[in-house]
Amino acid sequence: MDLNKLAAKIVKESTDPDARETPDLAAVKRGQKGGRTRAERMTPEQRSAAARRAAKARWDAHAS
Repeated sequence: MDLNKLAAKIVKESTDPDARETPDLAAVKRGQKGGRTRAERMTPEQRSAAARRAAKARWDAHAS
């Protein structure tokens, strides 16, 4: 995301309470349940690999 767009979004959200995005609570709950179920079905090696990929994705996104 462009830094100027991000800054504008942050300013708008901090000054206009109606500008905040509200999550679909049912979708959030399904996502939490699905992630837990997925993790329970994975082997420790698979969970480690998934965590490694997630961390790499976060660092790659943070670096750009």
